[in-house]
Amino acid sequence: MHQVKQHRSVVSGVEARTLVTNTQFPRHFHDQLGFGVMSFGGHRSWSGIGAVEASAGDVIMVNAGECHDGAPLGDGARGWCMVYLDPQAVASQLGEELRGFPEVLRPVVRDPLLAGRFSDLFATLTDDVPDPLAAEDRLVLVLMCLLRRHGVSKPHSTGAPPFVQRAIERIEADCESSVSLSELAALCGVSRFQLLRGFARATGITPHAYVVQQRLLKVRRLLARGVAPSQAASEAGFADQSHMTRNFTRRFGVTPSRYRAAFR
Repeated sequence: MHQVKQHRSVVSGVEARTLVTNTQFPRHFHDQLGFGVMSFGGHRSWSGIGAVEASAGDVIMVNAGECHDGAPLGDGARGWCMVYLDPQAVASQLGEELRGFPEVLRPVVRDPLLAGRFSDLFATLTDDVPDPLAAEDRLVLVLMCLLRRHGVSKPHSTGAPPFVQRAIERIEADCESSVSLSELAALCGVSRFQLLRGFARATGITPHAYVVQQRLLKVRRLLARGVAPSQAASEAGFADQSHMTRNFTRRFGVTPSRYRAAFR
């Protein structure tokens, strides 16, 4: 079972999605802040703090750039609603208030107050009769509640090793072009094995998966601007549209065409 609806949102920079599925999602990340509520069933995922589980009523969240995956608990389907916000949208909604908040959020929390406010927000964002002012009001309330009650201090970290950071910068600067593991290793001054191991430890995925993910993020941005899936696939460096479509759907749960349609 796999049913996904990409809703039309009344607020710019904010997306709303409903999922009912027993699909297992591979490790990936978003360039948006995501939060939502489990409707039914159970969900297991890998996160920045390790494996976590969520059940009906739990609030789930993921930071922009945080690698995660997802699988059902048991054989049945699970359902949830999600809202994704571009970082610029978060900054525009909170302004100066954002400065005092930590960046990292807990992946799963049990908070009926926040879950209720999220449900109000989701209903307003996806209402057939748009009310942008009501949606923005509720969005600010949800963000303030979420960050004040569940923001956590980012653990001290030196970040990725310098050689891994060089590989990341190379990929992000030109994800459309092909690059081999040997070329990346030579650029970073390490062996292919050292790069592969260090990269996976630092990011949670391999260099190849990171390239694919960066291309998919570019596709997402192009689709949101109304670019046709075939053109988006070409501009992002995919060999063909079908390859892009398979990867996009596996990671984001919705087809490129249905995603694009929500912005038209």
